[in-house]
Amino acid sequence: MSSSARAADARPGLALRGRRFTWGERTYVMGIVNATPDSFSGDGLVDPEAAIARALDFARGAADIVDVGAESTRPGSLPVDAAEEVRRLLPVVAGIRARSHDAVLSIDTYKAGVFRAAHAAGGDVLNCVSGLRDDLLDAAVACAAPVVIMHNKRVAEYDGDVVDEVLAYLDRNAARAVRAGIPAASVILDPGIGFGKTPEHNLALLGALARFPALGFPTLLGTSRKSTLGRLTGRRVADRAAATAATVALAVAAKIDIVRVHDAEEMRDVARVSDAIVRGWRPSGWDL
Repeated sequence: MSSSARAADARPGLALRGRRFTWGERTYVMGIVNATPDSFSGDGLVDPEAAIARALDFARGAADIVDVGAESTRPGSLPVDAAEEVRRLLPVVAGIRARSHDAVLSIDTYKAGVFRAAHAAGGDVLNCVSGLRDDLLDAAVACAAPVVIMHNKRVAEYDGDVVDEVLAYLDRNAARAVRAGIPAASVILDPGIGFGKTPEHNLALLGALARFPALGFPTLLGTSRKSTLGRLTGRRVADRAAATAATVALAVAAKIDIVRVHDAEEMRDVARVSDAIVRGWRPSGWDL
């Protein structure tokens, strides 16, 4: 990365598992591992060993963070209770951690008790699709864990501009997290593409991505294989990698810090090429 690009972002970084996430240096890849039978993307893994294997494969190079979830949040999915979510999740988290001390694990849950159990088993980051309720904030503070705050809404109705409302929500909740004791570098903001939004809302948010890093916190974008991409392209879920790649490139151009994706290896390449152009990033050994 060029010195001028590095100097342009003065936000503090985040240290996890012996590695440094330097916000603004490049866009990091979060690879999705669904330990659930009913994932919308069709990649759910009910066998813990299969989920562990996918996570370790991601962690060996394609993904900077592995996001593990054990309850589907697709439209129309049936909720599972905390006991069932823990039953699915903990063998995967513990199995990954037993085989890799260095893998950075994000836990995709909206239940505070589930996160506490997963953190004790080796999880690192709370990634919650339901905003940041008090019990979740308390859990993150107690575990000294970074948190992803995602905007969500029960009904896709907005009194004014969707982008303005989402920005205000994230800014308000980020400030709340910082007041509770979570460092700003550990408060990651996600506009929540596909959650409480129509396709037009999603496109408006994607067209305004550069406004989100301007809030001053690290940012995350999750568009991978989502239905808006299917409506635009006419492609089924498994065939939306190219459409996802377009949004990843746009995310890099907007200086988004993390992209959450299913096709981690392919999206790593998209991010690397885009970062080289947009941020002046270069892989190690480039000059050799």
